[in-house]
Amino acid sequence: MTFLLILLGMIALLLTGMPIFAGLALFGGGLLLFTQGDLGALSEVIFGELNRYLLVAIPLFALMAHVMIRAKIVDDLYSTAHTLTRHLPGGLGIATIGACALFAAISGSSVATALTVGSVAIPQMIRYGYEPKWAYGLVAAGGTLGILIPPSAPMVLFGVITDTSVGALFMAGVVPGLMIALLFAGWSVIQASSGAVAIRREPRASFGEIVAAVRKSFWALMLPASVLGGMYAGVFTATEAAAAGALAAILIAGFVYRNFGLAGLWHSAIDACRTSAMLFMIVAGASVFGYVITKMRIPQEMVELVIAMDIGKVSFLIAVMLLIFVLGMFLETISIILITTPVLIPAMLHLGINPIWYAVLLTVNLEIALITPPVGMNIFTIKAITNAPMAKIVRGIMPYLLLLIASLAVLMAFPEISLWLPRKSFGVD
Repeated sequence: MTFLLILLGMIALLLTGMPIFAGLALFGGGLLLFTQGDLGALSEVIFGELNRYLLVAIPLFALMAHVMIRAKIVDDLYSTAHTLTRHLPGGLGIATIGACALFAAISGSSVATALTVGSVAIPQMIRYGYEPKWAYGLVAAGGTLGILIPPSAPMVLFGVITDTSVGALFMAGVVPGLMIALLFAGWSVIQASSGAVAIRREPRASFGEIVAAVRKSFWALMLPASVLGGMYAGVFTATEAAAAGALAAILIAGFVYRNFGLAGLWHSAIDACRTSAMLFMIVAGASVFGYVITKMRIPQEMVELVIAMDIGKVSFLIAVMLLIFVLGMFLETISIILITTPVLIPAMLHLGINPIWYAVLLTVNLEIALITPPVGMNIFTIKAITNAPMAKIVRGIMPYLLLLIASLAVLMAFPEISLWLPRKSFGVD
């Protein structure tokens, strides 16, 4: 009950429009002052939370993403996907989902994926006869793959908070991410095959066209493959992979695409710093909040409550997923991770719930949050690109929202979908 009241108070404060980091820090500091009578420990708490080697991966992955965006490498990814799928029913939709999946493996950000791919794909889809709401929904939903297909900033933060292998978390997102991408692509085929709208199709690409398209985007395709492959093979850790990926992106943009100089590098670094600073400020605020709830023994009380109620693993997970779903309507994804994880992890470990499996379930639920009104960030991203009515964007999103909910249910029922690859690559139990 104490945690519920604290959570409601936190949501009420954030709904006033206060910045997330300030809300977390001020609310946590106020609770600490009320319960302990002083704020002496805050500087050590914040420094200790930010002084983590793994957090270095966030600005490096952000730099890699911004270099790829500024060099317009995503245009080649989209062109290659379109060349391969243009003869299929809904081929342009499949290409859009493919481009989202590929860019997700570069950017690690859902908003960046929706914004970058959407700017290229939405005008094309409408030109080929897709209803605008279909195009809006497809790109908004495809963009959510950015936080599931590695690298993923939310998974890095989850790994830092729970002391879980980030490499194993990244591997856990691969199969579920591909599964959801295939579901989205399948729905695009069903929509195009219904015959409700005349969607223009092109002839199958010749072998020469396919070779030319793949050759043009070869280095862009190799970047995520080399980063993930290096982690899979044990060549480097997640942080080292981020550094290698950022360096490779700079070299590809500068020497292969030749449209990226020192000015581009400077602006990319500034953008990466802004992104990282925002995340680190939220982490700092959440560290205060997490410290306070730990001092108030809320995680221990949660474990005791689970023991007293004799609640099972499945019932607990369903309750947690419903809580995350509701929070996702009002809070930003990073905030949800930082607020709930320190409280829930002790109870989950008591119930024998694998934290890597839970991280995938949490991330899929956060994908749902990204396209759920009223605060779905990808909805506002599509609005910014197209200036379309919000109601039309939301109507286009609804089928994909149901597909994500169905995917979450499947992943809950079959944990091995998430755990198979981490077990093969990292020997995870």
